[in-house]
Amino acid sequence: MIATILIGLVALIHVYIVVLEMVLWDTPRGRAAFGTTPEFSAATKVLAANQGLYNGFLVAGLAWGLWLGEAGFGVKVFFLLCVLVAGLYGAATASMRILYVQAVPAALALLALWIGI
Repeated sequence: MIATILIGLVALIHVYIVVLEMVLWDTPRGRAAFGTTPEFSAATKVLAANQGLYNGFLVAGLAWGLWLGEAGFGVKVFFLLCVLVAGLYGAATASMRILYVQAVPAALALLALWIGI
């Protein structure tokens, strides 16, 4: 039950990231979230949308795993590991904030899933 809630939370975080990257990137809200300038956000809008699409695939995988219920254990593990690795990479290369927004929630969900709570 706790694992399901945490996985749902990770999925919702990524829905928000998808919206930020695909819809709001070149707006004041998107620029504030990522600390970019109007010039940078305008120049990288297409790249951000592509990145948002990939985050959408993470959402789809997590939702699929939740929909499968107990039978989706492997799917949930796979997609949580993908989120965790992406979060660790983002923290190492872009911003330490990504560690707390993306990697820590994924790690907690993964831990809860593995211990069966």
